[in-house]
Amino acid sequence: MIDFEKELAKYQPSLEVDEAEEAIYNNDLTDISDILDKVLKDKKGR
Repeated sequence: MIDFEKELAKYQPSLEVDEAEEAIYNNDLTDISDILDKVLKDKKGR
């Protein structure tokens, strides 16, 4: 059985879109597409 009071106490609202974008862009997050883009640009520059 679900204890709704306990679940509500653990609830944390998700970020709004603007806040999420800010959190993403303020961190230096590199993903595989960024790495592949850099490798391809470096390869073209040779």
